[in-house]
Amino acid sequence: MKLALQGVPEYESTPEQVYSLVTGLIEEDLLFLLAQNLHRLPFEARKDTQVIFSYVFRFRPPTASPKTDPVALSFVVNNRPEVLLELCRGYEHKESATPAGSVLREVLKSEAAAAIILYDDGEQPGSSLKGVTAIDRERPQTGNGVFWRFFDWIDKSSFEVAADAFTTFRELLTKHKELVPRYLAVNFELFFEKYNGILVQSNSYVTKRQSIKLLGEILLDRSNYNVMTAYVDRGEHLKICMNLLRSDRKMVQYEGFHVFKVFVANPHKSIAVQKILLMNRDKLLNFLSHFLEDRTDDEQFIDEREFLIKQIRNMPPNPVAPTRQPQPV
Repeated sequence: MKLALQGVPEYESTPEQVYSLVTGLIEEDLLFLLAQNLHRLPFEARKDTQVIFSYVFRFRPPTASPKTDPVALSFVVNNRPEVLLELCRGYEHKESATPAGSVLREVLKSEAAAAIILYDDGEQPGSSLKGVTAIDRERPQTGNGVFWRFFDWIDKSSFEVAADAFTTFRELLTKHKELVPRYLAVNFELFFEKYNGILVQSNSYVTKRQSIKLLGEILLDRSNYNVMTAYVDRGEHLKICMNLLRSDRKMVQYEGFHVFKVFVANPHKSIAVQKILLMNRDKLLNFLSHFLEDRTDDEQFIDEREFLIKQIRNMPPNPVAPTRQPQPV
């Protein structure tokens, strides 16, 4: 099958032959069966299956516009979303994690494919299980869909599986600048409860560090402005962040600093955030003045640290109602 799709030096496959094979794979539901049984295949067969998926999901007939979705991908997101969900479940098994992850990251260039994964919610109304056009983007998720499994795959799997799952997770949350901010806004409470509780406070150093760094990227992305303002309004989020600054791992401290600065630099701090900063002002000023002193070559960090010290020192003695009221995300 792989040779028929790719061709070989002695025998070049024609677009018509490839199209016939792709449509055959669709009609016989072989894409779903391959995704579902990927972990059961021998090593070389798993590699071949990865190549088949990648080729099939990219294939467009010669007459198709470059702007149209590839045939198989279009079919899957509209009629057989279970194929993508089964590829995600490849993280349940160490054998299938890497090939499944490689295919997923390729198809996640498609916003529709990302939506299928984000909005899977089983048989719930508006779930992506009925196809991308059936998605209700305003209904909060129950947390039972495949996307929410990524938190445990990242936190509880072997190093190799967790690393691959995190790479796919990051791609899901950073690639599509309209899809994701809306998703995070609607599912704000559930998402950050899991993100902070499982990933940011993970016992795995690598998971913890990567997750804090990604959190900073999410909050500082302009497309997530409303999500960022809602996040930094919460006093409990600031407390989590301040604990990161006291970590015994310097890179955790450093990544935590980049989240902490969003709270302090916010000109419209909530009353809750102001109270925490004022209550701890003297300790914070003393702590920050010696914070990561060995980063003597990092001029940007030094400037930002001095800026935060100045901001905290110049806060009024009592909380002041913010000029911008908290907005619903």
